Amino acid sequence: MRESLEKLCNQFIAARDVIKDTFRWDGSYLAPVCANLFCAAGAFPDQDRLRAGRELINQRTGIFSSFRGYIRIPLACLLSMEDHPDEKFGQTQNVYQMLRREFSGSDYLALAAFLLTEYDCTEERIARGKGIYRRMKAEHPLLTSSEDSIYALMMAWSDQSDDELIAGMEACYQLLKERFHDSDCVQTMSHILAMDKAETNAKCERVFTLYDMIEREIGKYGKHHELAVLAALAMLPAEPGALVRDMAEIDAFLEQQKGYGFFGIDRKTRLMHAAMIASDAYVPRDAVDTAALSGTIATLIAMQMAMCAVIASTTAAAASSSSHS
Repeated sequence: MRESLEKLCNQFIAARDVIKDTFRWDGSYLAPVCANLFCAAGAFPDQDRLRAGRELINQRTGIFSSFRGYIRIPLACLLSMEDHPDEKFGQTQNVYQMLRREFSGSDYLALAAFLLTEYDCTEERIARGKGIYRRMKAEHPLLTSSEDSIYALMMAWSDQSDDELIAGMEACYQLLKERFHDSDCVQTMSHILAMDKAETNAKCERVFTLYDMIEREIGKYGKHHELAVLAALAMLPAEPGALVRDMAEIDAFLEQQKGYGFFGIDRKTRLMHAAMIASDAYVPRDAVDTAALSGTIATLIAMQMAMCAVIASTTAAAASSSSHS
């Protein structure tokens, strides 16, 4: 394993352990996902700042607030990385109020509000996101839910037209559905891939190539919420072979870590975590011209969309576990 990848793996495990120790009662499911938020940002969690982020949310919101749901821990992590968390959370609440004029309140919308503070979030952009959401709903009325509002809103920053986005999503959905049968997860994949302006067959074929190589060289990859990360991975500017080799090395590393062995996290989730870590090594951080910048923003948004999907599925698992405990 090359030195930079080994450093990323060690950072991931150390960050996971800090987060688990800080949020002992409600952080075990989310700790690996939140650890990756830090890895993606090139940061490391600080317990005092994590607790301060959670306390800030508690102080500034009511008990039934969307910010107080299972999204609270990822938000506390994100706030802890800010130089001025109080100001950032104020901006987040302002954006959330703007979003609530068009969308129903939810944990997912609260997360979207935080992410959208990084962009120029105007009423026009929000209206565009609402228009995209309505068209998503028209295409798949039974599949489209509040969770998809995040993806629709983030697509509002695409330089593709709404027609192009919707047509691209539907074309990807139909192709992906031939291989993967969880309709909800396939729809999420199609949302992520819509950010890539490549030809539909080419980007879907890249997903299939990655999936087949992973299965052939490492083991079975999940066919449910894990697919969101695979879709984002397929958008990265790296050869599939290089990505899969990195994933194999990361998976072997994780297998030796506490919580990932025989009695730990299942193999498919471990492989998804390996894919998340691998993606951190390839996400573009800068660009030298406008065209490259456009592609970089699309890729970064796609990665954020994938992490939103993983957070949503993980919080759902946490909620289910709590209700049965």
